[in-house]
Parts: sequence; structure tokens; C-alpha cells
Amino acid sequence: MSLSRAMTVLMSSTVVFTGLAPAVFGQPPAPAAVAALGGTQWQLVVFRGGDGEVVKPDDGLKYTLAFDASGQVAARIDCNRGRGTWMSKGPGNIEFGPLALTRALCPPESLHDRIVRQWNSVRSYLIKDGHLFLGLIADGGVYEFAPLVVR
Repeated sequence: MSLSRAMTVLMSSTVVFTGLAPAVFGQPPAPAAVAALGGTQWQLVVFRGGDGEVVKPDDGLKYTLAFDASGQVAARIDCNRGRGTWMSKGPGNIEFGPLALTRALCPPESLHDRIVRQWNSVRSYLIKDGHLFLGLIADGGVYEFAPLVVR
């Protein structure tokens, strides 16, 4: 298969897969989650792994999330930007749908690959002391975000 044909198939698959996200999630986030997260924007502070690992980004503004009340989320993950969906069945519960993401090659020290790999493993949220905490399944770790501050 030629490279151009492979790229066409890949891009078509991405469009189809991304287009299914609303149908898969099917319902808007729960009212409590919309009240807590809808219209908010966040920047990454730190990731704390379930094994005690602590990883801080070199610049939190390279890792941002913006939630809207209809269940859409916009993300900047280092050198890439994306859009996806989020849903919540109740307070403290959150799940992300597929993320349509640009595919620039980020520097080796980037948290890009880790975040993209763990995107679908986020299952809980907590807002405490003005920070958003996103928890991974099976005690895999917690991402801590602060309100987005534009410089």
C-alpha cells in the first residue's frame, strides 16, 4: 500500500472514530459535573503516580484542558492540540471519549505520550482548594490541575 493511500485510510478512520464519540457517550454530563466543570479551564501542575512517582511539567501552560457544558473538552498536550468528549454519571465520576489530536513530534522530556496513553483511564475528579484532580483507574495516579492563568 502506498504511503498516500495509507494516510488516506488513517485519516478516514480518525474522522469516523471521532465522529462516533457523541453516539458512544450518548448523553450530556450529569448536572453536578456540568456545574463543577462546565466552562472551566485548567493547566497541569503535577502528576503523582500510584507508585509514588512525581512528575512536574516544565511549563503547565503546555498541558491544558477546557471543559464546556455540552460534554466537549479541548486539550493542549505539549506540542499537540485536540478535542474530545467528556461525560459524568454523577459527582466525582468522569470519563473521556476518544481524543482527536494533532500528531506533531514532541520533545523526549514531554509528558505528551504519558497523558495520551492514560487519557481513557481517567475515571474520577475532585475539585479541592481550587485545583482539579483527575484520578486514573486502579490507583494508577492523579493529575493535578490549577485554574488556567494566561500570561
